[in-house]
Amino acid sequence: MSGANVDRWTHPAVILVATNLSDLDRLMPFALEQAAETGARLILLHAIATAAAMSVDAVGMPYYDPSAALEFAENELKPWCDLAARRNITCDGLVREGHATQQISTAARQFQADRILLGTRSRSRLGKILLGSVAEQVLRSVNLPVFTVGPEAHLASKSHCLSGPEERLVLHATTLRETSRPSAALACKMAASLKAKLVLLNVLPPPNVSPNVDEMQPGALPTGVDSAAMRELRLLANETSQGCGLPIEPVVVHGNPSIEILAEASARHANLIVLGATERSAFQNLTRDRTVYQVLAHARCPVLTLREPMASLDPAPAEDVEAFHV
Repeated sequence: MSGANVDRWTHPAVILVATNLSDLDRLMPFALEQAAETGARLILLHAIATAAAMSVDAVGMPYYDPSAALEFAENELKPWCDLAARRNITCDGLVREGHATQQISTAARQFQADRILLGTRSRSRLGKILLGSVAEQVLRSVNLPVFTVGPEAHLASKSHCLSGPEERLVLHATTLRETSRPSAALACKMAASLKAKLVLLNVLPPPNVSPNVDEMQPGALPTGVDSAAMRELRLLANETSQGCGLPIEPVVVHGNPSIEILAEASARHANLIVLGATERSAFQNLTRDRTVYQVLAHARCPVLTLREPMASLDPAPAEDVEAFHV
């Protein structure tokens, strides 16, 4: 991850907002806030699938009415572009027909987007988490920072997310692996650009889950200011801080990763959660460890994820090369 990329990702010139139209009320407050702070141009993109533009005629036979679908989508986007214009933000609505993920990737390349903003959705029955196929495919396929806004994320008047009088805070969950360095550097740059405090969080398994871990052995150092994990996290914090000149607070806790990340973010009214992306593991890990899905679906502020391209390896299908470790 080059310094030039980090600069354009933290100070974007173009933000692509991918919307299914029903999530505009949730997405646009964040999009407008980010554009106002960075001076970025907003591109509001809605992709019309053929099936979504089907109507029924007088005898009950479905027919395709692309002009009606196009007009409806444009009318939904226009008020938001008008609002952006009143705030001196350049905003363009874009409606295209085709597969949403493909249209998002194409638009990102066409307009040289530096950031993608999109929504996620969740189903709480039986504890099921649904990231949404489009959001999942975008996370798998683009090499840009993706800001996901879940159904519980809202920009309140006192603003616990990306705005407001309170001290801002960016929470970066890290595994302390070597691959966590680039994402920690990005988190630090993001915090600096937001004039926010950065917290590095490392979640260790509960003692009864991993009894063989050295610092879980009787007489080993506790998880706290003198623990092995905390010492390593402090080293990462010091190393990262030198790159952006920002004080960093290291935090180590035991527990379920998604629960602890969400709890820490909620307790501290985090403005942004950053989850590191590595190039070594398969995206299918998410189906076994639902940490990322849980965080994306239930976070009360945007979650930034970044997929790093594979280096010195043969290209692989998109679903085989991404992973997010928290």
